[in-house]
Amino acid sequence: MTEVAETKQERIARRQVDKFETRRRELAVATLHTLADLGYARTSLREIAQNSEFSHGVLHYYFADKRDLITQAVRQYEEVCVTRYDDVVANAGTAEELRNGFVDMFFGTLKADAHLHRLWYDLRNQSLFDESFRNDVLDIDGRRQEMIWRVLSRYGELSGTEPATSRAAAYATLDGVFQLALLHQLSEMDEQVADLADELARLLDLLLAK
Repeated sequence: MTEVAETKQERIARRQVDKFETRRRELAVATLHTLADLGYARTSLREIAQNSEFSHGVLHYYFADKRDLITQAVRQYEEVCVTRYDDVVANAGTAEELRNGFVDMFFGTLKADAHLHRLWYDLRNQSLFDESFRNDVLDIDGRRQEMIWRVLSRYGELSGTEPATSRAAAYATLDGVFQLALLHQLSEMDEQVADLADELARLLDLLLAK
């Protein structure tokens, strides 16, 4: 009887933990746009509460502080982002199809989710000063790096060659283009964004061995 009772208690405890984590995820998703609009420096749990449907007490119960909430929100957004190009890779039958699909998706998400990407770069910059962010940022960056490598590796296969650089260098190169394009997009510099789209198509070829 004691073993049965303990097992039942464990199941109850596990359900409570699952419910708690589920609620954290729901709140993080629901407040993501508020976080993106406010940015790290202007964000506090109280400020988020004032700009969302949730009370400060509710947010404080599920999150220790704004760092906890921001990290949770960005992680969940990145879970979607790191598989963004998988369909493009899977469906492309030629190098040209993959290149065009990648460039279209690259700049499509830039325009559609600019303020959410801005939140990611805000968090990454903060990790240079706040060590508590660093492991999470490095983990997310690692998954983004693998995402880019899947694209470049497949592009190499379809082109009859292979990447001429490392995973880290390829990611740093394309991420630099994305961040600059994001700045131009937020600044409504459409012509410069279009120029970078043209450059990205050529840049993919430069990242391949001749």
